[in-house]
Amino acid sequence: MDMQVRLTQFSHGGGCGCKIAPGVLEQILAKTAPGLIPKELLVGIETSDDAAVYRLNDTQAIVATTDFFMPIVDDPFDFGAIAATNAISDVYAMGGQPLFALALVGMPVNQIPLDVIRKILEGGESVCARAGIPIAGGHTIDSVEPIYGLVAIGLVDPKNLKRNSGAQPGDKLILGKPLGVGIISAALKKGRLDDTGYQAMIATTTQLNTPGTKLGKLDQVHALTDVTGFGLLGHLLEIAKGSKVAANVEWSAVALLPQALDFAREGIVTGASARNWTGYGSRVELGAKIGEAEKALLTDPQTSGGLLVACAPSASDDVLRIFRSEGFGAAAIVGEVVAGEPMVRVN
Repeated sequence: MDMQVRLTQFSHGGGCGCKIAPGVLEQILAKTAPGLIPKELLVGIETSDDAAVYRLNDTQAIVATTDFFMPIVDDPFDFGAIAATNAISDVYAMGGQPLFALALVGMPVNQIPLDVIRKILEGGESVCARAGIPIAGGHTIDSVEPIYGLVAIGLVDPKNLKRNSGAQPGDKLILGKPLGVGIISAALKKGRLDDTGYQAMIATTTQLNTPGTKLGKLDQVHALTDVTGFGLLGHLLEIAKGSKVAANVEWSAVALLPQALDFAREGIVTGASARNWTGYGSRVELGAKIGEAEKALLTDPQTSGGLLVACAPSASDDVLRIFRSEGFGAAAIVGEVVAGEPMVRVN
């Protein structure tokens, strides 16, 4: 790890933990006047979905998204790789295939060596190369805190488009990656994370959510999103609200990053976790075995988190097979969709 400069010392929050709290964001957007909504705009802001989708013709639609944040790790190459993976994930979460990206770069250029900035960009370029897409341009500014991310552009056949608003009662919920990225990053800042734990975090946060493209082609996949800054509970609530259903989660089925639960029990958590709970906790029912540590993991902001799938029970084996074939060994059924007012119960 390059320790010539500690990137995290420049940022007040890292990764998707930088997101505006869900309750605050809801208030901001509620007062935003609706703009032009052409009939070709298949997905906009109405259900807080992962990307905008604009129909070109009967078989092609553009998927457009952007994501950027401040450092979650000190290694510049790893930071760039995580940020790029996270941004591209939103294209996969719509069932799409990435086409190209634009880089968004803000750096305190008088405080961070230029070779460190170059390594951040190289990390992002390495992920785009794995995704098979070019970085075709971008924009840079001199900023107080280091910021890096991408505009990601993709393509999807409208019939394969997956929203976060199509879940149906009886659907199984499948999560593609383990939880705990925010807590692990908090432990890293405190100097508590060993190299094994660090490598586990890098492995999950730089793993492209490529199964999304294949999942988009399954008719029995009814809803799809990725779990990022609002945590598992927050993004599952978005599915519940958009689909007008409720959801049950089985805690024992949820995969966790190594050491994440132990750190949470020690009180090593993120401030974003508490903000998330404040924003949506009234719509969550926690079972008796869910303590403060478990709640912190359920609300933990996931940087470059896993895909969350709602599919018919008959399709669950196919969905898991796709995940396994793409190297997602932690993918598992973690709950089900049920009829009822939008809320989440965790047992």
